Amino acid sequence: MKKSLLLSFLILIMALPGLLCAKDKRFIFMASTIGPIDAGIVGSLEAGFEKDTGIRVRHVGAGTGAAMDIARKCNIDLVMVHAKALEEKFIAEGYGTERIPLMYNDFVIVGPASDPAGIKGMKTAREALKKIADAGALFITRGDKSGTHIAEMDLWKTAGIKPAGPWYVTYEKGAEGNAPTLRFTDQKGAYTVIDRATVLALKKDIKLEILVAGDEALLNRISLIPVNPQKCPQANLKETMIFVKWLTDPKKGQKIIQSFGVKEYGNPMFFPDSIPWRKSQGIK
Repeated sequence: MKKSLLLSFLILIMALPGLLCAKDKRFIFMASTIGPIDAGIVGSLEAGFEKDTGIRVRHVGAGTGAAMDIARKCNIDLVMVHAKALEEKFIAEGYGTERIPLMYNDFVIVGPASDPAGIKGMKTAREALKKIADAGALFITRGDKSGTHIAEMDLWKTAGIKPAGPWYVTYEKGAEGNAPTLRFTDQKGAYTVIDRATVLALKKDIKLEILVAGDEALLNRISLIPVNPQKCPQANLKETMIFVKWLTDPKKGQKIIQSFGVKEYGNPMFFPDSIPWRKSQGIK
């Protein structure tokens, strides 16, 4: 979606609070972090759910912080996000009912094959980021308070570094998502922290390589949070929970997640993460 169209769409839904849900209770409106949308899994899950239930789901994409801000306007039934601290704050404010694990993948540190900072194969993101900073090697950040940006900043904090200087560049269009950010990083021959799914989706179009991966600190967990009707009376909690239970079902949504990307890339782009939640809820 072009940025201008996205902005127009956001203005429209903010000007007409709850209109979509009020018109059709068999409709769910979700705000999703951009990475899973760009990867294509959001569309696949929506299509599978509609085929099974006849309930339509449509989404708007935004960084995690922006997605929850949209939900605070009471225009959304469900958010799909990936920043634990922001998610817990959203629930504490009363806007979300609960945090439901859906799936995970991981972040990776990518960079040019020449690897001027010499980080290839390092075991921890902390050590790799220290080397990048010490070398003053060009690093691109989304800088938009999205889930990806927050995860990156947490990694810098763990490394004991406050990144600043000419080597640390904020991509001015970072709010448009991980795919544009990765393409920009590729153009600049720089380093960045990005989710693996975006790298896989664009690997034919970029020269950057995955240089550091596998650190537990790089895990990227994606959650669902239904909007609380006590805070937003028009929120469609009934249909939303039908969607949530379908998404977390091992034979339905979780099965799609488990196989998504295998045919195209030889490996899944995401991994199911909902069984513990279902057990805690007594859902088989």
